[in-house]
Amino acid sequence: MSHALSSPCPDEDVVWRLPEGGTGHRLSLLVLPHAGGNAHAYAPWRDVLPAHVRLLVGQYPGRGARFAEPLPTSMPDLARPVLRALPPDTGDLVILGHSMGSLVAFEVARELTAAGRPPRALIASACRAPFLPNPARVHPERLTDDELVAALKERGGTEDGVLDEPELREIVLPSIRADFAIDDDYRHEGPARTLSCPVTVVGGSEDPIVPVPALGRWSEVTDGPCATTTLPGGHFYFQQQGDRFFALVDEVLAQAETGTERPALV
Repeated sequence: MSHALSSPCPDEDVVWRLPEGGTGHRLSLLVLPHAGGNAHAYAPWRDVLPAHVRLLVGQYPGRGARFAEPLPTSMPDLARPVLRALPPDTGDLVILGHSMGSLVAFEVARELTAAGRPPRALIASACRAPFLPNPARVHPERLTDDELVAALKERGGTEDGVLDEPELREIVLPSIRADFAIDDDYRHEGPARTLSCPVTVVGGSEDPIVPVPALGRWSEVTDGPCATTTLPGGHFYFQQQGDRFFALVDEVLAQAETGTERPALV
């Protein structure tokens, strides 16, 4: 399926703002989705966050209102539109990414830090440190549609009904292939400690995609403190461990507001 060139989408289509209007938020949480993911999957998080925290969710090219845009081919295609689309009233910012979204989150945090506007904290979920090679490459260019669907079902995170419906599959698979190609090859090769903010790393204790030892290496990307913990489950552990996961997120948000540092976890 080809995607025609189009004019850039409005900022609201690149970064969802939940609630859409109004004021009163003291802190913003920017969430960057996993490979093949979209903003719709993370919009319900608004209901479990503190009322004074504004939820911002990135929408990548090739899906949602950005469906007609060219598919991404590199990490800048994912990260730079998000940077440009951050609302001017974002204020204090915590960035959270899941799986490949953690790498996008790192790039956004790195650019903001270089510009003198570092985030208050970064939460990396179920992802290797950005300077490590991908330990579980998908090689989407080698897979048929059926083989790619099987790989997705093994990872979880995508509704089987979408993958089993031919018309829906035709819509979603091109962006999934594009994301996995980026995730396969991405590796940050610049200076090691490019961040200054606290980093909290979370992963599933039985995640076959990201081995637990790869989580701790995130400490090497920041001059700030780094806390690492695991929760029971696989690559999408938070789907079964929602209460514990959001309690951890709430703790990071609270400490980002007060400027306190989170002690290291095991």
